[in-house]
Amino acid sequence: MTYSPDAIRHVKLSTATLPLATPISDAKVFTGRQKPMTEVVFLFAEIITEQGHSGLGFSYSKRAGGPAQYAHAREVADGMIGEDPNDIAKLYNKLLWAGASVGRSGVATQALAALDVALYDLKSKRAGLPLAKFLGAYRDSVRTYNTSGGFLNASIDEVKARATQSIEEGIGGIKIKVGLPDSAEDLRRVAAVREHIGPDVPLMVDANQQWDRATALRMGRKLEQFDLVWIEEPLDAYDAEGHAALTAALDTPIATGEMLASVAEHERLIATRACDIIQPDAPRVGGITQFLRLATLADQAGLDLAPHFAMEIHLHLAAAYPREPWVEHFDWLDPLFNERLETRDGRMVVPDRPGLGITFSDQARAWTTDTVEFGVR
Repeated sequence: MTYSPDAIRHVKLSTATLPLATPISDAKVFTGRQKPMTEVVFLFAEIITEQGHSGLGFSYSKRAGGPAQYAHAREVADGMIGEDPNDIAKLYNKLLWAGASVGRSGVATQALAALDVALYDLKSKRAGLPLAKFLGAYRDSVRTYNTSGGFLNASIDEVKARATQSIEEGIGGIKIKVGLPDSAEDLRRVAAVREHIGPDVPLMVDANQQWDRATALRMGRKLEQFDLVWIEEPLDAYDAEGHAALTAALDTPIATGEMLASVAEHERLIATRACDIIQPDAPRVGGITQFLRLATLADQAGLDLAPHFAMEIHLHLAAAYPREPWVEHFDWLDPLFNERLETRDGRMVVPDRPGLGITFSDQARAWTTDTVEFGVR
């Protein structure tokens, strides 16, 4: 059987705004750095080839940045028309250099992420394989934990109720937010949740970059009594040296990386041993092509992996990581897709559907605010 050349004939970009049922607050809100989050803006990419193969990908922005991603993608996406969709790395470089004057990180590459993910979705569907299997899976399910029930806008009773619900739904771990101006209240909330879920349920905390180095060290020592899986983002995301010092000083593992917007920025975390668990976000670093580069570096350094958000993408990528990873369960994106990911016995199951295994819902179309198309449908 010989390879039959194919070519991209149509690219559709769209932007949609997903409203959140309740405004969400983490420590950045309580310290005055940000306003409560009320929506998430998505960039969707749909690709069709001459042979009729198709792929779907997305990127996103919380708070500002969504319109910028969409605008940048609109400027470069026509460079895909006529190209072989199997040449994903070649296409990534072509689009990267088309917009290189605005850099190779942040919005410039987050705009490419939706297109890159769509190409991987297309290629794995063409092979008839779930993306995890296409990449080479180490496992058919991944440990999972819930974050969406642990935000600081929720009362501790609400957090406990949601933790119970998550465990009953087959989600293995519970993560709650910390980083309040009153550190004693943080400790009270963590103690209440640990007592509620018991000693055997994995528990994580996330400070969302709100502590200085001295506070992080003091809080880290006080939190060790709760047998946490990790302390997440105790310091500013770019303070690699501070995170490295905490990693060396504390028994509790340190996790960080979700706010970094390139492989190069993660390389600094890895080189300084600034965490025990690295938390890259494929849409934020530029897509699956970049995530796989990063994952190779992280594995070589002996780091564990817990990708941030976007479980629809990250489940597949985590399943293909050599070390036993975690994947973050968020139900926020459920209205966008017709399919649901299964959780049982503390793990999220890799779907048997080809590609990412997701299709747009009617609600996603209804929330779409603008579209642009290139090529011939």
